[in-house]
Amino acid sequence: MADYRKTDAAIARLSPEQYRVTQKSGTERPGTGEYLHTTDAGIYVDIVSGEPLFASADEYESHCGWPSFTKPIEPANVAELRDVTLGMVRTEVRSANGDSHLGHVFNDGPRDRGGLRYCINSASLRFVPRAAMEAEGYGAYLDQVEG
Repeated sequence: MADYRKTDAAIARLSPEQYRVTQKSGTERPGTGEYLHTTDAGIYVDIVSGEPLFASADEYESHCGWPSFTKPIEPANVAELRDVTLGMVRTEVRSANGDSHLGHVFNDGPRDRGGLRYCINSASLRFVPRAAMEAEGYGAYLDQVEG
């Protein structure tokens, strides 16, 4: 079992934007994220801890300005918390082991795929292409990624 956690070394490797988003609960500007238009097969992991979060098979174009997913690849790795900042009531999404702010989840996703929209900041993610998943220790998730 992999040891997914936040370390000082991992925090030190973050860009200023990645730090602001993951550690200070920031939000990247809509339409600017590195993974907004990624169509390759693979998984997205927490930029800090490496824990697997979302599969490309569950990604869809929601036109919200951020990468959107219908569900986590490993539900235990995603924590959902009540967020009442900015005068709204929302559900914040954080990585369970790394405690990175990822984004928010809304109930306006595709009904035929569960109805959820995980709206996630690219700055909180690292993409692992399908071809590299086995070598990077994510082989157990290959069956959740389109081939």
